[in-house]
Amino acid sequence: MSKSKTEFYDTDTSGVPKHLRRNDWATKDSFWYGRVEGNDLGTPLTILFFSTDKIGGGPPLHVHKYDEVFIIRSGRAQFTVGDEKFIAEKGDVVFGPANIPHKFENLGPGMLETTDLHMSDHFEQVNLE
Repeated sequence: MSKSKTEFYDTDTSGVPKHLRRNDWATKDSFWYGRVEGNDLGTPLTILFFSTDKIGGGPPLHVHKYDEVFIIRSGRAQFTVGDEKFIAEKGDVVFGPANIPHKFENLGPGMLETTDLHMSDHFEQVNLE
């Protein structure tokens, strides 16, 4: 998970990191998985890296108090955003508005990798399932 500013590789004179190494945020060695919270970077943006090779794998239905943008880096996913259901695949971008329930799951075959941009300086999620 998120680390303290003093553990980051390189900072400017204000103590805000300007360069993060993979081992500063990654929680798994073999694929992209982990997060960087905006409050550690001095910015109102938190980045989550999600990966799963499990068919059906993904977060439960949930909401955030802030907007979220998903970038599908590889694979295919079934998204639910509010009442809408659709398939997103490599290269697609999906918008999850604040306070609207959403989830996604890996359709396979293979790895699903997303980069999720949370418009907040910290990660906060309310699971509904």
